[in-house]
Amino acid sequence: MCYGQQVSDPSRNRRTTITRNALVVEELRGRLAQTEARLERARAREADLSRRLQEMKRFVSVMEILESYLKTRYLEQ
Repeated sequence: MCYGQQVSDPSRNRRTTITRNALVVEELRGRLAQTEARLERARAREADLSRRLQEMKRFVSVMEILESYLKTRYLEQ
């Protein structure tokens, strides 16, 4: 054996690889959970905005009906 050379222990290398892989998997799971939480918040926000848009459309429709009615009444006078 040459000076400074270390003998590689296959079981140690395997454990190190498994540990690294486990850490990577846990990191990815955490990132996935964060992404899913952001997606859930975005969907809730989208639903809220859609509901508000529908309310505004109804309001505009009522205002247009009222405007038409008032124009008719004004012209009849």
